[in-house]
Amino acid sequence: MATKVDAPNGMRNNGKHYYTMCQTMFEIDTKYVPIMPIGRGSYGTVCSSINQETNEKVAIKKINNVFDNRTDALRTLREMKLLRHLRHENVISLKDIMMPPRRRSFKDVYLVSELMDTDLDKIIMSSQPLSNEHCQYFLFQLLRGLKCLHSAGILHRDLKPGNLLINGNSDLKICDFGLARTNNNEGQLMTEYVVTRPYRAPELLLGCDNYGSSIDVWSVGCIFAELLGRKTIFPGTDCLGQLKLIVNVLGSMNDGDLEFIDSLRGRNYIKSLPHAPGIPLYSMYPQAHPLAIDLLQKMLIFDPSKRISVTEALEHPYMAALYDPSANPPAQVPIDLDIDENLGLDKIREMLWQEMLQYNRRPSKWRIFNK
Repeated sequence: MATKVDAPNGMRNNGKHYYTMCQTMFEIDTKYVPIMPIGRGSYGTVCSSINQETNEKVAIKKINNVFDNRTDALRTLREMKLLRHLRHENVISLKDIMMPPRRRSFKDVYLVSELMDTDLDKIIMSSQPLSNEHCQYFLFQLLRGLKCLHSAGILHRDLKPGNLLINGNSDLKICDFGLARTNNNEGQLMTEYVVTRPYRAPELLLGCDNYGSSIDVWSVGCIFAELLGRKTIFPGTDCLGQLKLIVNVLGSMNDGDLEFIDSLRGRNYIKSLPHAPGIPLYSMYPQAHPLAIDLLQKMLIFDPSKRISVTEALEHPYMAALYDPSANPPAQVPIDLDIDENLGLDKIREMLWQEMLQYNRRPSKWRIFNK
């Protein structure tokens, strides 16, 4: 539970009050009263809270010592930039970013978002039955949110069940945009770490430099398979093992399926694998609706150029009862997430500060210290 404490030595109140949860100090605006911790990981600590001004329950994520790691600082900046511009009912909404009292020396970032009950990973791992209608509705919402991202020129790049938040009405929202990037069609290399391995597309496993929105579609296929079978479809422990599992299920590839692979070494590796006849997906998921299997097959295609797009997936007969094209317009403008990876920490801190100001249009209400 949250325990209120006095302001630590040297800290002013400045419209803040202090709580400890999970051995973590929260320095938050007085309008928020924490309830309890709901998550903790390398990204920081999340707690549920009540906004006393609106009586709304929210989630507060504290990103601790954000400048200790440049990658974490850049991830935080990208997520803040994207969520400020993007509004969709299947994308988590960032409601507030708390202004730190010191512009040039703050270390922590506090993001306030809508509060959800659980995530898809916990639901899949639970004993709760999942009907065809459940699977259909979760997939539909995921595709809708992803269509909004892709139409804005954004790749999520880390879709997995744990990044899909669910509430009691089975509403789904995509979260965690720290790895998101602009989908650059001019061949920009994006070789840094992307996508948790069990959801990583073949083109990423093979080290292809140029990739596009089809990597997210592959991840959606892996998530869909996990919904249908309640377990990971490709649980590899390393990249080569992952590729072997994929080929074992999809079957051996012909030369036409390998043309997208940049490196001769990668192409030769796939050719060197023992012949695999493939495993029919309907035999892996015998309880699944035939149309669900048909859509899954179109998502889990080895060659990204032949993989179904998000819009085509929404237009698939399996989605017919739910999808209305006129009710899901594309994002209005592209979003630019291209940030110089070599920026100094002082510059990143200033850019984070400017993003925070976008959520706090009246900075005069704060006693801000340029320290």
